[in-house]
Amino acid sequence: MKRAIAKRITIALGAAAILVAGTGHAFACSNGMLNGDYAFTITGQILAGPTAGPVSGVAMTHFDGAGNVTQVDYVAHNGVLPAEEWRPATGTYTVNGDCTGTYQLIFTDGSPAINAHFVLGKLGREIQSVVSNKGTAIMGKGMKVESPD
Repeated sequence: MKRAIAKRITIALGAAAILVAGTGHAFACSNGMLNGDYAFTITGQILAGPTAGPVSGVAMTHFDGAGNVTQVDYVAHNGVLPAEEWRPATGTYTVNGDCTGTYQLIFTDGSPAINAHFVLGKLGREIQSVVSNKGTAIMGKGMKVESPD
């Protein structure tokens, strides 16, 4: 008797999991979902040119919920520390309904602009990005900075 009940529960849970998995998103993402400060880790490689080599760093990025972004970063290229301790940038971003998107950052020091593609996770509290500039293999992972309240 107990085995029969356990088997029915297992089948019911399996069927429910299949139904939930088949429904996809129950919501649509938007620019407003990407709102607040995000702490990023940056890793990868520049494949050619005078700064070719490994890249590693951190960034604090602010998305305003309306398509505008500001950032400061500290990134080492090929083991060389940056000339400016916290390099500022501004730019724009777009979030698509399927939680994918793009952003562009323009740096104040004249460095090349960064164009990136991203996906949002955890209801907008996590962002994973890849730089789409030619000759790069750089990824970033950002987590929303939560207030202690």
